Amino acid sequence: MNSVGIIGFGRFGKVLANILQKGFSIKAFDLSSPKLFPNVTFVELDDLLKEKAIFVAVPIRHFESIIKSISPKLSNGTTIIDVCSVKKHPVEVMEKHLSEKIGIIATHPLFGPDSFITNNRLKMMMDKTRDSHNQFDFWKRFFVDQGIQVLEMTADDHDRMAAQTQGVTHFLGRMLKEFGIKKTSIDTQGFRDLLDLVDQTCNDSWELYTDLQLYNPYTKKMIMNLKESTNTLDNRLKELQS
Repeated sequence: MNSVGIIGFGRFGKVLANILQKGFSIKAFDLSSPKLFPNVTFVELDDLLKEKAIFVAVPIRHFESIIKSISPKLSNGTTIIDVCSVKKHPVEVMEKHLSEKIGIIATHPLFGPDSFITNNRLKMMMDKTRDSHNQFDFWKRFFVDQGIQVLEMTADDHDRMAAQTQGVTHFLGRMLKEFGIKKTSIDTQGFRDLLDLVDQTCNDSWELYTDLQLYNPYTKKMIMNLKESTNTLDNRLKELQS
């Protein structure tokens, strides 16, 4: 295998291309107008679907429609690798719409376009969902060789933990922005860390935030628990004042 395909070339598609360039030539397809990117060839979708390894890097809300549209056109021997930030939903979609002869590897790179540049301890979740063509070990080894720590886990385990980590982080960042948090002349380091959190989470689109919250089945309970914790702390103060 000396070439791979990427469907979707937004902010994370570019990150993915930077990683994959270290071992492969890359064909890419994006619904928007053709783009220019070093060492990436932009092609029509039908041409890209001839690749044996295809990464799907589209917004979660569009994932099912993309999988349904490409499914009849895929040849036997192909492996689809998704990079969605939630996992149960895309896995269920792929298992439902892709033929048994199509391999499925579920992944979540635990970094984004901003943290990819600054973080030298990158991690990536991977799941051997349906390894029809024995590609999982190959791709795991490739990402490890790029200095990425691979964490194997199921889609359900991922989403349970992601709700308590990524979900909390993005919820708090958006909440603080909605609150109107602003820089002052007496900022402590802890407060500056909160400002950094807002900058990092709100640099992503509103659509990405809503996808993270709405497509993870465990975020609703996480948000409810956060609200209960806020009420608990507030009630403790009220008890001291009474």
